[in-house]
Amino acid sequence: MSDIPVVLVFAGNDPTGGAGLHADIEALGSMGCHAAPVVTAITVQDTTNVIHFQAVDAELVIQQARTILEDMPISAIKIGMLGSEENVSAIHTLLQDYPDIPVVLDPILRAGGGTELAPASLAEAMRLLLLPLVTLLTPNSEEARKLAPQADTLGACAEQLQDLGCRYVLITGGHEPGPQITNTLYGQQQILQTLNWPRLAADYHGSGCTLASACAGLLAQGQEITELSRHAQNYTWQALENGYRVGMGQRIPDRLSWTDTEYDQ
Repeated sequence: MSDIPVVLVFAGNDPTGGAGLHADIEALGSMGCHAAPVVTAITVQDTTNVIHFQAVDAELVIQQARTILEDMPISAIKIGMLGSEENVSAIHTLLQDYPDIPVVLDPILRAGGGTELAPASLAEAMRLLLLPLVTLLTPNSEEARKLAPQADTLGACAEQLQDLGCRYVLITGGHEPGPQITNTLYGQQQILQTLNWPRLAADYHGSGCTLASACAGLLAQGQEITELSRHAQNYTWQALENGYRVGMGQRIPDRLSWTDTEYDQ
């Protein structure tokens, strides 16, 4: 058996290669992990927006995952796009069977171009069934507000999300105004870390997937939460700064830029 940590990934397939499983595989490989990808949804999208998607049947999703879990030692689980309430319920059951594996959830509710990827009922299923089993939740500020609609501040959102059961919440601030982006890590009902990053001029396709998978990879490596948060954010920012434009829409992060340019951990 190799000592390379294996991360089980639930996510949709993005044919642009900017987000979804492609992003997860590159980010996890960059963190020194092996990605075991489970397809939850097939998407039709370009670098501007998601045009259409179809969820994979929940039974097939679980068959994919259980086959891997019976064959490989899984060090962490990363969850991205789910596609249906049935997939949420199925993954909930699976996570209950493996309570010792840490879980990172990127609660994807809407595509960067605006297409809704999770109706209110699916978001509520995530709140009730997945959040109690999550180690680290990585919503952007808009997703945090949708998952904690009664909260009047992002800090209150984090508190409510922790009340639902997730251990740590990393809220990213790319959708908030200002020349800097502020990302805040919460745990034990308090702020554990606040990091500021220069705002880049371009729009990017797959930044959230990149960050969540980097976090999952470092969690699989056994890093402490504030250190993995800092390292994952730095890796993601460097990938965005070196992003490239291959289509007519958003740029794609260069998640392998570290192979050409050293980035400071």
